[in-house]
Amino acid sequence: MGSLTAKVVGSVVATKERGATAVEYGIMVALIAAVIITVVTTLGGNLSSMFTRVASKI
Repeated sequence: MGSLTAKVVGSVVATKERGATAVEYGIMVALIAAVIITVVTTLGGNLSSMFTRVASKI
């Protein structure tokens, strides 16, 4: 009987850890997306001004 209790508790703990891991991965993906959006926005503005300067010199 003790073995059955240990299996049930182990199963519940494993499920909670799996859920925590999924949340951690979700947070990591959100942070990576935020960094990518910031970099693309900054580079987009810089590239736009660079092309404007090049076009005006041509």
